[in-house]
Amino acid sequence: MQAKIRSTTVLGIRHNGEIALGADGQATMDKHVAKSNVRKIRKLNDGKVVTGFAGSTADAFMLLDRFEEKLGAYGQNLKRAAIELAKDWRKDQYLRKLEAMMVVCDKDELLILSGTGDVLEPDSDVAAIGSGAMYAQAAALALKKHAPHLTARQMVEEGLHIAADICIYTNHNLMVEQPS
Repeated sequence: MQAKIRSTTVLGIRHNGEIALGADGQATMDKHVAKSNVRKIRKLNDGKVVTGFAGSTADAFMLLDRFEEKLGAYGQNLKRAAIELAKDWRKDQYLRKLEAMMVVCDKDELLILSGTGDVLEPDSDVAAIGSGAMYAQAAALALKKHAPHLTARQMVEEGLHIAADICIYTNHNLMVEQPS
């Protein structure tokens, strides 16, 4: 039997006109931490687009490559590239088998992409995917409501730290980026 790979909490927040996207660094195989400093956040298009992924690393890299191609093909239009990737992901027999999700953002938009063909604009400007997503999302929503003086970056960092305190598949080794 193949060991189940679990990992990742990715959190994106739009707050006070800025967007930040971050992730922890843990990858877990079965009941063991396989790696504690995985880079799950990538900058594309000279830093104007930031992506985060959850799921199988190889699958996520395939999707990142495809997403970058779509950005180029559609004039760096984030939403259009996301929709076109989701269409391909949904109808292509090979892509449908990929086990990954993505959060993508630029300075204006924050989106969640799933393998079922969904392109979601998250409610309350909070996007979360991965094993610790619900912990991070709950923390982010509370921070947006009760600590509006914080920046989007500070909220992402604190939300991920809260998730890491609760979720065994999330660690405190964070990477947070903002689109330029």
